Amino acid sequence: MRFADSVGRIVPLAWPVFIGQLAVLAFATIDTVFVARSSAADLAALAIGSAAFVTVFIGFMGVVMALGPIVGRLFGAGDLAQAGRAVHKAVWVAIALSAVGSTLLLFPQPFLTLAQASPEVAGKVRLYLTALAFSLPASLLFTIFRGFNTAVSRPKAAMLIQVGGLALKVPLSAALVFGVPALGIPALGVAGCGVATAVSMWAQVAIGWMVLRRDPFYERFALFGRGLDRPEAAAIKAQLKLGIPMGSSILIDVTGFAFMAIFIARLGTTAVAGHQLAANLVSLMFMVPLALGNATGALVAQRLGARDARDADRLAWHGLGLACAIAALLSLGVLAGRVPILSLYTADGAVIAAALPLLAWLAVFHVADAAAAVAAAVLRAHQIALVPVLIYAFAQWGVGMGGGWLLAFDTSGHVPAALRGAPGYWVASTAALTVAAIGLTLLMRFTLRVRPGALPVAA
Repeated sequence: MRFADSVGRIVPLAWPVFIGQLAVLAFATIDTVFVARSSAADLAALAIGSAAFVTVFIGFMGVVMALGPIVGRLFGAGDLAQAGRAVHKAVWVAIALSAVGSTLLLFPQPFLTLAQASPEVAGKVRLYLTALAFSLPASLLFTIFRGFNTAVSRPKAAMLIQVGGLALKVPLSAALVFGVPALGIPALGVAGCGVATAVSMWAQVAIGWMVLRRDPFYERFALFGRGLDRPEAAAIKAQLKLGIPMGSSILIDVTGFAFMAIFIARLGTTAVAGHQLAANLVSLMFMVPLALGNATGALVAQRLGARDARDADRLAWHGLGLACAIAALLSLGVLAGRVPILSLYTADGAVIAAALPLLAWLAVFHVADAAAAVAAAVLRAHQIALVPVLIYAFAQWGVGMGGGWLLAFDTSGHVPAALRGAPGYWVASTAALTVAAIGLTLLMRFTLRVRPGALPVAA
């Protein structure tokens, strides 16, 4: 199969995933833009609160995302009824994780202690996370809807709902952040962002449920008619066996980046505000390789379910090459226009000046991020999740967080001035992503060489 043929299969599945993920990230982008025009204290609270929420949500989301490889294989094998039953198991997992996660968000003191937040910022963080605690169950439930639709090559259904959620989120956030005196709505600042997110996410869940009920496409999966299956310990254990390592890998990857905000907050409000702008920008860019990785992983899982190993392997390598090529072009374009791009976020010259040095390593950072995303998705399709945990732990926690601490706070007394403070964390994070990308790509290469394509399908 030629590279162009693989691209012709990956891109139609990837672009709706990309638009949907872009809509999700736009939630955070809109919050950043609005709050940056509110106050520096609110922006600092958003950076700390977002890091705390991402730390809780992403790990649990990764556990729920185990549904994708499982359903993909079942769909490829033609076992649609079992694919529908897998959704029921994922719902029970999401409910249990929501109870734990919401409790953690309601009591965020560990995050506030790490960030050494001032009393003013800490109070804003608590209000913001209280609203997001009510949003978490909806976010996990919609992750099931999104993962299921991607696995069965129907990502447009989730995309349209996510875009609709964004259309609701924007005016609602504006009204709650800045207030509407004529309607008696007070200016809530960063807390208003959390409330708007919760309302929008529950609206998405309600619409997703109606789509599953009314669209004839889903009848073949027998999702309804018998109520929610009772939780079966053995079946849920099988999903958690894959989901927990998956969630751990994603959690380690994200916390390696998210905890940067918490530690950089110790350097002052301007430093963490600049980091927040740069972090949001690279997160926007990451949506492209993430979508390509999800699409590639879904197609690989389907071909493994159909016991076509050669096609699965070709899709894996072609997806990796496509993601790296696009990442290189995108990062160079953003580097060329970084000043006007950052100016779209805020007119505060000090914050822009703090953000600019953080983007110096963007080309290497983004290409490595892209390679790691696709390789990890292919490994998940092969239901390999434990070894990636070890790779991510060494790279992100060891090289990234550990190295970032040594550079940023100059513990040795010999770090050049240009690498102290927030830039030190970004240099270390770039090195961490490079290590992770190399490790995961080598593991993918080894897996495709030694593992047979006709693997048993996990139900």
